[in-house]
Amino acid sequence: MSYYTRKVEAKEIIKGIKKMAGMAQEEIEKELSTVYTVLTYVDYETGLKEGRLLGLKCASCGKITCHPMHVCQWCSSRSLERTKLCGEGELTTFTVIRVPPEGFEADVPYIPCIVETKEGPCVIGRLDYDAERATPELIGKQVKLSGAYTYEGDKYSGGAHTCPVFKVVG
Repeated sequence: MSYYTRKVEAKEIIKGIKKMAGMAQEEIEKELSTVYTVLTYVDYETGLKEGRLLGLKCASCGKITCHPMHVCQWCSSRSLERTKLCGEGELTTFTVIRVPPEGFEADVPYIPCIVETKEGPCVIGRLDYDAERATPELIGKQVKLSGAYTYEGDKYSGGAHTCPVFKVVG
């Protein structure tokens, strides 16, 4: 994505935020209460556990995001529809966690990653790969959704969460 494209998209986001800023709080709450039901976190996590990566497609700009949201992250439209992503993409970055935060002590080492999906949105997940063999050469490799990982959370996270797990395929 070029600098110019990002600049244009940023202007659209700002325009949407300004439009919402003029609304009464009751009006915003009413609108958001119906929009957020298109894809709930329960639906998203259930999809991951069933091997599906779900997202939202904006009816206004056509862009796709990949986790539950109230508005399109690109144009701030609230015209969203649920869509299924193919679960494939490119590994854009990762790190190996050897000193974990509270609640993750049993998991070390593990590899959080960011994957740019074929449909466009970036997804944060885990990489199913040997941490001892993980080198920067992995960046740019093709990956595919291989499952889901549920962690119980800790006193800060508000409970259990499920994230996608990706496996290197190329």
